[in-house]
Amino acid sequence: MAGKSGGDTGGTQVVIFVDTSVWIDFFAGRDLRHVAALEQFIRKEEDLALCGIILTEILQGIASDSTYHRVHQHLQPLIMLPMPERVFIKAANIYRSLRRQGTTIRKTNDCIIAATVLEHRCHLLHNDRDFEPIARYFSMDTIDTRRFEQ
Repeated sequence: MAGKSGGDTGGTQVVIFVDTSVWIDFFAGRDLRHVAALEQFIRKEEDLALCGIILTEILQGIASDSTYHRVHQHLQPLIMLPMPERVFIKAANIYRSLRRQGTTIRKTNDCIIAATVLEHRCHLLHNDRDFEPIARYFSMDTIDTRRFEQ
């Protein structure tokens, strides 16, 4: 699994924040573009990141203890991004700003995840429609998976 090294893009180190929606499909072995993108990033040893909320979302859905431990081991080498208070304030502001624009984000966690991505200037790999209006309104970098083979 990719971890804390790699990811040279012409002198600028890009950290790829991988959302729960991608990890679930990855661990389920689904043949989807966002999974193909993640697999390519792992092969290229790109810097992959997550935060505590992502870790919780992934692990809480695993019924089998052996699978739980295996998945947790795979996620251990990834960059764990800190979430200071300003991330949570930014998340509230994301929700409020979009609500004023007529868009309601369905899950608070998505606003917190987006705020974490923005705070750390990561590129977000996801398969969740709630991130699209956030990306547009807040200029959040998302990864276009159309270029990846399924």
